[in-house]
Parts: sequence; C-alpha cells; structure tokens
Amino acid sequence: MKTIGFIGCGNMGRAMVEGIMKANLVDGDHMIVSNAHPERLSELSEIYDCYISDNESVAKNSDIVVLAIKPYLYKEVITSIKDIVKDDVIIINIAAGISTQDVVEMFGCKVKTVKAMPNTPAMVQEAMSALSFSDNCDQDDKEDVIAIFESFGQCREVEERLMDAVMVVSGSSPAYIFMVLEAMADGAVMQGLPRNDAYAFAAQAMIGSAKMMLETGKHPGELKDMVCSPAGTTIEAVAKMEEMGLRSAIIEGMRACANRGKEMSKK
Repeated sequence: MKTIGFIGCGNMGRAMVEGIMKANLVDGDHMIVSNAHPERLSELSEIYDCYISDNESVAKNSDIVVLAIKPYLYKEVITSIKDIVKDDVIIINIAAGISTQDVVEMFGCKVKTVKAMPNTPAMVQEAMSALSFSDNCDQDDKEDVIAIFESFGQCREVEERLMDAVMVVSGSSPAYIFMVLEAMADGAVMQGLPRNDAYAFAAQAMIGSAKMMLETGKHPGELKDMVCSPAGTTIEAVAKMEEMGLRSAIIEGMRACANRGKEMSKK
C-alpha cells in the first residue's frame, strides 16, 4: 500500500481526501495531510484516523504527493520540498494555470508529474476528473494514480492542452450547477413548495436527468424534446429561458472561466 500525501487541504483537497478515505483505498497510516492551518484538520483526523503533519513530513514520507494549494504558492512550496521528496515520487498538480512543465522547472529535475483536474463532488465519490501524465510515468504509475481518482468518481486521460476546456465544463461547473439548482428551488418556493422539498425535487431532477443522458447515450436536445409536449407547460418554460439568454449566459460564463485560466497560466 503506497502512502498518499496532501500538501494543502482546502475545499478541493479535503474533498479528495474524504473521497479516498471513504472508498478505503488506503488506511489512516498511509494518508498524510498538511495545511497552513492544521487546527482546521482536527475533525478530518478524528473521522479518518489519518496523519496531520507539516509539508516536509508529507514530502519525505509519501510515494504520491498531491499539491492541493493555490497556484501562487507552488514555487514557494516546491522549493521547500524538492530536495527531500522520494526519488520515485509522483507529483499530482491540481492547480489551474500550473502546467507539467512549470512543475518540472520548479523541481529542477524531470520529476514524475500528473496534471489533474478533479471537482468537489469527490466528497461524495461522484467526481469527474481529467488526468494528463508526464512522459516518464510508466504504466504502474498511471494505474496507481487512476486508482486514486476512481476511488472518488470517474476519470479520463486527456491531452494537457485541453485542461482549460475540462476546467470550464467539469472543474468549475459544480458552481454553475448549484446556481441553477438554487434558482430552480427559488422558482418552486415562489409557487408554494416548502424550501427543503424544493431543493430535494430540483437536486434529484438534476441527478436523474444527467444519468438518463449518460445511460441512454441520447443527445441532450433529443431528451429535452421528449419533455416538451406541443403547446405544453415545459415548452413555455424553455422558450422563456431562451428569451432570457440562459444558454448564452452559460456559454459566456464558461468562456470567461477559460480566459481567466489562460491569464493565470501566463503569470
């Protein structure tokens, strides 16, 4: 059993740690976590019996190190650990705007690197993650990393140049989806449904609709048309949403997200 270390444990890092531990991929002895504010991790340690330590201990003792920190901290943190990591360590980079080449240059050697783009549904083992491996990762390395990401959801290997596209459609999209869910619930509350019921109906409708598309393989437009009876209530709603620019707002928001990611990668 290899030891997995997390340097940083904010919202995304914690979601990944919880997903891995819930799936029993490793036991508490093989999970080490550090954070700038270790007191915030006491609950995590109590629930999953994992080690809470400092960056140096994570670096020295981990076979796979996940850098779950803000992009601007990468250079500082890597400088502090690059001479103490294991010779065959795998570094997983989950930061927007930080490339595989950036990580290699910061380490000053051809370290094994994985560029990953997970999302926060990892916390409930329903993440969708993209992975891109450096060319010195062998098949065993890939299988170890894939096992981590499949422990809390699904993953696909993609070319690193496509990571900005993955970010807007998967990495950042839970935020958009929660906004839509909240709006749907508000609309139901306006019609008299209690708030808790409104959230439950809206959330399950999202889950069921997504599963329906994935399992049937049908185009989302075809599935939408199945709900829209002629002169019915749903087509009225769809027409009004089109009039108000729902589709355009989502596309433009995703474009802004991608542009910001590209700006960050140039810094």
